[in-house]
Amino acid sequence: MTQSYAVLLRGINVGGKKVPMAELRTLMERLDGYDAVRTYLQSGQAVFTADHGDEDTLAAELTRAIEKHLGFHVDVLVRDHAYLKAIADDCPFPAADLEPRQLHVTYFSAPVGPDRFAGIDRAAYLPEEFRLGDRALYLYVPDGLGRSKLADQLARPRLTKGVIATSRNWNTVRKLVDLTAP
Repeated sequence: MTQSYAVLLRGINVGGKKVPMAELRTLMERLDGYDAVRTYLQSGQAVFTADHGDEDTLAAELTRAIEKHLGFHVDVLVRDHAYLKAIADDCPFPAADLEPRQLHVTYFSAPVGPDRFAGIDRAAYLPEEFRLGDRALYLYVPDGLGRSKLADQLARPRLTKGVIATSRNWNTVRKLVDLTAP
C-alpha cells in the first residue's frame, strides 16, 4: 500500500554540509519506489510516497543514498502522515493561540523518557516550557528560539545521546502534515 512520508534531515546547510534541495529531490526521484517527491524550504524537508518499507527502512535507504551521492553522512528521519498529524493534533500547548515562532517540535529517532531530562530545573526557565510526546519534544518559547535559554539546554549532546534529534518550527510542522495528506 502506498503511503506518504516526510523526510527530515538533521544539521544540513551548517558546518560545511550543504544539501541543495533540488539535488536531494533528484536523488530521491532516482530511488526505486520513491514517487511524488517534493522538497519544502531549504532546511532539509522533503515529502514523497512509497509502497515499500517502513520509516526506519526508508530512513536507512536515504541515509546511504545521500552519503554515497554527496560523500558525507547526514542524519535522516522519515515519518508517515499519520504520525505527523498525531504530533500536530496532540500538541500540549495552545498552538492556535501562539505565534508559530513560539512553538517548536523536536523529532527523535526513538522514544525518549522523562528521566533523560530530569536534571533540568524547569522552573528556572519559565515561562519557557517543554513537554514530551511520542518520539517528540514540544517546546514553547514565548520570545522565540533565538533567545531561548531552555532550547540551548535541551540541545546539549548528553540529552540527545543515542538518538537522532531534529527540530522544526510550528509552521513547518503544520506544512508537513498538509504536504503528506492523502
